[in-house]
Amino acid sequence: MTHADPQYLDAKRSIDRRALSSRVRERLLTVLPDDPRVLEAGCGTGTMVARLHEWGVDAGTYRGVDRSLTVLEHARDRLTTELDAEPLDEGFRVAELSARFEQGDALSAFDGETADLLIAASFLDLVPVRRAFDAFEAALRASGFVYAPLTFDGSTIFQPDHPADAAIEAAYHAAIDERSGRDAHAGRHVLDHLRKRDGRLLSVGSSDWIVRPRDGTYPGEEQTFLAAILGFVEDAVNDHPEANDWLETRRRQLDAGTLSYTTHQYDFLYQTPEP
Repeated sequence: MTHADPQYLDAKRSIDRRALSSRVRERLLTVLPDDPRVLEAGCGTGTMVARLHEWGVDAGTYRGVDRSLTVLEHARDRLTTELDAEPLDEGFRVAELSARFEQGDALSAFDGETADLLIAASFLDLVPVRRAFDAFEAALRASGFVYAPLTFDGSTIFQPDHPADAAIEAAYHAAIDERSGRDAHAGRHVLDHLRKRDGRLLSVGSSDWIVRPRDGTYPGEEQTFLAAILGFVEDAVNDHPEANDWLETRRRQLDAGTLSYTTHQYDFLYQTPEP
C-alpha cells in the first residue's frame, strides 16, 4: 500500500476527523466568503471538499488537483454517491457547490487563478515549503487564504514501548528527509517560514493523529490504517539491524489489538498579503 492508495486514504478519514483543530477550522469558516472559489493541492480522494460541505460551505466552486488518476476517479465516484450529488464532467454538484478533480502537478496547475482559498492537507511535508507557498500565493487573490491542516512534524510514537523505538523512529525520519523535497519536520519549518512572509498567520493548532484500540479492537478501518503505517516504516528502515524484531513485535500487537500510535501534526491558516 502507498500514500496514494485509495484504501489507505479512506481508512484514515476517521483519524483525520478527530485530529483536525476545531479552533483553526472555526477561524477559517469566519473568514470565507459565502460562495468561495476553492483550490486543493494534493486532493486525494476528495475528503476535504466533503468536509467543506459538512461544515456548511454549500455554494461556490472547488477544483482539486492530484497526481494520481486512480484516487481522482475514486473521489468522483465515492463523493457523488456519498453526497447524493449530481454528476458533472470530472466532478459533481451538490446544492450550489460545484466540484471538479484534475490530474496534474499541484505546484503548477493553479497558475493564473485568483481563488479565495487554497487547501493543502497532509501535503507540506511532501514539497519544498517556500516553493509551495510561492505557488499558493500566486494562485490566490490578494488577502486570500491557505488552509494547511495535518502537516506532519516528525514525532512518530508507538506503544507499548520497545527497546528499538528511538532507533527506528530516527531511521524512519532520516529516510523521509533523504527523499527529494520531503521534510520529516515540516510543521515546525512551516511555522518558522510563515513568520518571514508578508502575509499573516491567522491561526495554528495541533492536529495529532492518535490511534488506539478499544477493548482489543480498532474502530472503523483504523486497523487497516495502522497496518499501512507499519508498511511505510518497513519500506524506510528495512536495512536497519533492529527492524525485523521491531516490526514483528508491532504486527503481533496490531493483531492482538494492543498497539497504539501517535504522530505530531499542525494545522495552519495563513492569509496572503493585502493589495
